[in-house]
Amino acid sequence: MKQIVWLVAALLGWLAPLHRAEAAAAGPSAAIEWQGWSDAVFERALRENRFVLLDLEAIWCHWCHVMDETTYQDPKVVELIRRRYIAVRVDQDARPDLSNRYEDYGWPATIVFDARGAEIIKRSGYIPPRQMASVLQAIIEDPTPGPSVVPESKIEYAREASLGQPLRQQLLEEHLAQYDFERGGWGLVHKFLDADSVEFSMRRSRTGELQAERMARQTLGAQLALLDPVWGGVYQYSTGGDWKQPHFEKIMSMQADNLRIYALAYALWRDPTYLHAAEQIQRYLQSFLSSPAGAFYTSQDSDLIPGQHSAEYFALGDAGRRRLGIPRVDTHVYARENGWAIQALVQLYSATGQIAYLDQARRAAQWILEHRGLKGGGFRHDRSDAAGPYLGDTLAMARAFLSLYGATAERSWLTRAEQAASFMAQNFIDPASTAGFTTAAVAAAAGAVAAAPKNGASPKPQRDENIALARFANLLHHTTGKAQHRELAVRALRYLVTPALAKRRPTAGVLLAELELSTSPAHITVVGRKDDPQARTLFEAALAYPSTYKRVDWWDRREGPVPNTAVQYPQLAKAAAFACSNQRCSLPAFEPDQIRVRVDQLQRSAASGP
Repeated sequence: MKQIVWLVAALLGWLAPLHRAEAAAAGPSAAIEWQGWSDAVFERALRENRFVLLDLEAIWCHWCHVMDETTYQDPKVVELIRRRYIAVRVDQDARPDLSNRYEDYGWPATIVFDARGAEIIKRSGYIPPRQMASVLQAIIEDPTPGPSVVPESKIEYAREASLGQPLRQQLLEEHLAQYDFERGGWGLVHKFLDADSVEFSMRRSRTGELQAERMARQTLGAQLALLDPVWGGVYQYSTGGDWKQPHFEKIMSMQADNLRIYALAYALWRDPTYLHAAEQIQRYLQSFLSSPAGAFYTSQDSDLIPGQHSAEYFALGDAGRRRLGIPRVDTHVYARENGWAIQALVQLYSATGQIAYLDQARRAAQWILEHRGLKGGGFRHDRSDAAGPYLGDTLAMARAFLSLYGATAERSWLTRAEQAASFMAQNFIDPASTAGFTTAAVAAAAGAVAAAPKNGASPKPQRDENIALARFANLLHHTTGKAQHRELAVRALRYLVTPALAKRRPTAGVLLAELELSTSPAHITVVGRKDDPQARTLFEAALAYPSTYKRVDWWDRREGPVPNTAVQYPQLAKAAAFACSNQRCSLPAFEPDQIRVRVDQLQRSAASGP
């Protein structure tokens, strides 16, 4: 009976927008004519003395649907917009520049500009119809910027790529202060797995920090409540300060982060619960977010019926859900989201040795290379971009290529990673700035291929992207030995360790980046022919070493020396693996289970000094 009621409600829900649209078309409050974001919008606003209202939404977002079904159907709101505004709607997944610019406001974000592109108000989340009408009228009467618009203060970036002990200790204390020791997770209101925070705690647990291990494992256990038990995949987050009130959207960033971290946790602790979670996320990606060609889609909607909360729907089993329909999947194929998924799948392959996961990652990488590649090693976001190129796409694919090289020892992937690094250096460094990489291409940068429309704001660095870039470029430097990659990492880290930026929550990503730039990665080299089963077994054991900050090489003497090595490995009668650090190497390991012991011994020795 409950399912019948739900089905009737579903049908009524689908019909209701049609009735509203018909009513709107018949009266003075006809549907809002939404525009795309462009300089032309502001040119028109100048000519017609209008304001520009930006509705920055996520097409998977429940409250975005609610606002569309209520606020933007309200006759008074529609009348005010038609009279004095140009309405612009942008899917934030489609425009990383705008998404990064207003990420602190969540989705939906509502920003009103004057005709010259200056911000008047910035509002976060759902705005009810009456309140929205009041805001729009108030702007017409007094268009001076409100208190939500604060002039940007000029930041003087750090000169050294180091936190310094006092600031490092402050960030570590903040990392602990953010933690919910009762329920797990970083943050007290929204509950989700913050990948950098869990990874940092996992890293600290390797040095005997029992509290760090408890924090990581408590969070990994709590996050299982957000794993869809029917279709797999993880919901974005839970509200209310606990893990029991999920928002049901499934977005690629969360799938990739969770998949990567659970795979890493399995490699570290060999807990089958973590492997099961990772496999369930991979199953969801394959079943719902995979295109026929092997690339990955972007997200799945939170609502079966736009604007209607779907808790009852997601409580159903597979058959019950499918009888009612499947929430919309956003079938855009973005380079950035594919890079995230590829890196996560490679981590799962490394932890398990299951070749199907590597094959899935390869197919996606090849598709993106063929359909999103730009001259010089960079990547478009979509089939065609209104602006861009964006740092996030090339960065995500660069990290994917480096992970594929580590997992396969195929040097073509390393070449791709270096080409992407060069593209980022040419296009995303602002010559007027001393640190960081901008989220969109800078026109003044040497060799820049394009630049996003300004509309009152030039491209600026984004913190998470610079964390990822610092870690990628540093590992690329250790892999190749090339100084220019280290220079990229240092530039990103100087931005990150600037106190005003470093202290922003969460702090774990900055701590991870700085830690990696001040230490050498775990380095394992397998010496043996690539057609030798024993060498393959050793290589797979090296891949399973539980760290994302590692370098795994496979030296087949027929291919010439591996990149960036001065070590003269002995010619032995059978395949062997060596762990090296700080110009010291271990005794050869001939058995897979010896590798982790050798690496751990050398890492402890390096940490204790000469």
